[in-house]
Amino acid sequence: MNIEVINLGPMDNCTYLVTEGQDALLIDPAWDMNFLKHTLTQKNLNLLAVFFTHGHFDHVKFAQTLLQETGVKAYIEKNDAELSGIDPQFLNVYEGAQTWDIGPFHIHVMPTPGHTAGCVCIQIGNALFTGDTLFPGACGRVDLPSSNPRDMRKSLLKLSKLPEDTQIFAGHSYGGKCSSTIGYERIKNPFMRNAIRDEEIL
Repeated sequence: MNIEVINLGPMDNCTYLVTEGQDALLIDPAWDMNFLKHTLTQKNLNLLAVFFTHGHFDHVKFAQTLLQETGVKAYIEKNDAELSGIDPQFLNVYEGAQTWDIGPFHIHVMPTPGHTAGCVCIQIGNALFTGDTLFPGACGRVDLPSSNPRDMRKSLLKLSKLPEDTQIFAGHSYGGKCSSTIGYERIKNPFMRNAIRDEEIL
């Protein structure tokens, strides 16, 4: 499996192109659909599905154009479907934890509310796409509509229990870095460390 980080838009957003052979998934495609379509065509890739980690505009902006033109549907958690602003006909809406086999990809989605009510992390193999739940050294904002600080701590605690070598890929490359490991974040991320410390009261 190959993971390509594509930085698009004015907010250091990371779109991820995940490929196995000529089959592909896109995670959080936003901002420049022409570039993404060109990339798929240039690499002769077969786009099987799109996944959103949550529904904030900077992770879905202009994605409906891509969905409409490719005929591929996007998976999004029920609590963030309306937030995305994408017409329901282009969405596969689900609720809670899910597992799918799509082409060669075994995909596990775990709810990680906190940044939004419908935030999820998407696990494919040893890779975990964390959106705005977990960044290297930080976590997502919890002062926005549908945010919840306590839920964020619970979500960070849940992620801390994953294998140490789990590779995380965040929704923004703040500070020029979008990737880390769960093991490293357990030690260095103050938000995750606080969640671990407070496990008994969460």
